[in-house]
Amino acid sequence: MSDRTTGPAIETSGLVKTFGDNRAVDGVDLTVPAGSVYGVLGPNGAGKTTVVRMLATLLRPDGGEARVFGHDVVREAAEVRRRVSLTGQYASVDEDLTGSENLQLLARLLGHRKPAARERAAELLAAFGLTEAADRQVKKYSGGMRRRIDIAASILNTPDLLFLDEPTTGLDPRSRNQVWDIIREVVAHGTTVLLTTQYLDEADRLASRIAVIDHGRVIAEGTPGQLKSSVGAGSVHVRLRDPHRRAEAARILADALAGDVQLDADPVALAARAGAHGSDRGAAEQASAALAALAAAGIVVDDFSLGQPSLDEVFLALTARTEVPA
Repeated sequence: MSDRTTGPAIETSGLVKTFGDNRAVDGVDLTVPAGSVYGVLGPNGAGKTTVVRMLATLLRPDGGEARVFGHDVVREAAEVRRRVSLTGQYASVDEDLTGSENLQLLARLLGHRKPAARERAAELLAAFGLTEAADRQVKKYSGGMRRRIDIAASILNTPDLLFLDEPTTGLDPRSRNQVWDIIREVVAHGTTVLLTTQYLDEADRLASRIAVIDHGRVIAEGTPGQLKSSVGAGSVHVRLRDPHRRAEAARILADALAGDVQLDADPVALAARAGAHGSDRGAAEQASAALAALAAAGIVVDDFSLGQPSLDEVFLALTARTEVPA
């Protein structure tokens, strides 16, 4: 690994990429601190992967600037490539080779001699819990195992910056947790990780800062806590005794909290934001007033909670404000 600079790992200004008439990335500004997990959150087609491909020098920007550890991704592409590694959305290893053969082959291509390549492959297979599957063809691996071998291949030479483009898409919860543990371990050893994801809980658990991208633009950026507080100081969740009175309860909550109410799949559950323009105390006072209004209407509440909004609620609120460009 090369010596790291003291500045940001990534800086972009007005980054643009177009494909025909489609402006896939529309003026993205990012500053990614070194030594952290930075989340890029957005729906399919938001421009996340295009941003990553430009930063990894796989696509040339059509406008704006981007630097990785101070190096311009266009003028100093070779230096950028020396310091980064990319794990895309799909496994990039050879499925006909074994896990060990894949890692040894890539290590040799990266300049390791045969003994060192065997040693590094064995070390990574052990670290990623794949030793027992080392001599098995990758095409016989489970989805979670494929993602682990793919990430292992990305850090054969430990990069300064690792791009993880939706690394847990399609994985079961157990495999996702295993990949999350690997990401935390990689960062603990000093690598910066830029993580793109559609999973809000993934960004919440891993990222110290998050950029929300929609229609090729950054529509919000900050820590998870800052993003949550931007759409309200509290999230009110209510469970009613009588499901037939849910519509009435929704109207009362909407009036008391001056905001939209979400109806959960559970026929007795409702959720709403409180304190969108006030302090934490204001949210509690609003919630108390809402409960009092429900009681005055004779609506029985079996369960009630007031907590910080989830990133799901943040994302829905933010993207609802974003209009599709003409």
